[in-house]
Amino acid sequence: MSDGTPADLFFDAAINLLHRVREEDAEAITAAGTLLADTVAAGGRLFAFGAGHSSLPAQDVVYRAGGLALMNLLAVPGVVGVDVIPATLGSALERVDGLASAVLDTSPLRAGDALVIISLSGRNALPVEMALGARARGVKVIGVTSVVYASETTSRHSSGTFLKDHCDIVLDSKIAVGDAELTLDTIPAPFAPASTVVTSALMQAMTATAAATLADRGIEPPLLRSGNVDGGHEWNSRVMREYGDRIFYRH
Repeated sequence: MSDGTPADLFFDAAINLLHRVREEDAEAITAAGTLLADTVAAGGRLFAFGAGHSSLPAQDVVYRAGGLALMNLLAVPGVVGVDVIPATLGSALERVDGLASAVLDTSPLRAGDALVIISLSGRNALPVEMALGARARGVKVIGVTSVVYASETTSRHSSGTFLKDHCDIVLDSKIAVGDAELTLDTIPAPFAPASTVVTSALMQAMTATAAATLADRGIEPPLLRSGNVDGGHEWNSRVMREYGDRIFYRH
């Protein structure tokens, strides 16, 4: 690790990654935002899914002030976060064949909807089968993953494929295998992961693009406002009344 405090070096690493995705993923971000806008305009619903820490950027765009009200979390019990005990169970469930099909069969997802699947490695059975199953049901899939994993690791799905192989659009987070940005001679393992920072930025850039695209078409984007600003609750109540049949986190 070069000169600078660990905090400075982490910020530098995260900023460099954000610069990379801004430049290298610009076309894909525009395409993903446009796909979401197309889905909203056509009467479809929006969903986001991630397992473990990849669930954090998915949750970040659901019921969020300044975010699209129609974005729903596609939750899989046991893998939404580290609240499950033991936490290692979530990692184990990501590798279970058939779990994604069971979730999709009991979810509100239907043809014409859009699903954002977040998986840093994209190698486990759950995200791969989720993408396969969703597309088979007529759902458009946006994958948010680190593409380098496909060339430096092996798939854990029986097909030998990765999430990136089963998406309509792929946003590449550029995160290095292992998800740790810093090394230090006195510490035996790399540390300071940046995947949540970068992936959350990609998600917000995509949803911002969707909102602006809808507005450009003369459609008011169904955005939520903070409940901590005057009039926020009234605003959100109106949006939820208008789009209640496409919002599932209220039920």
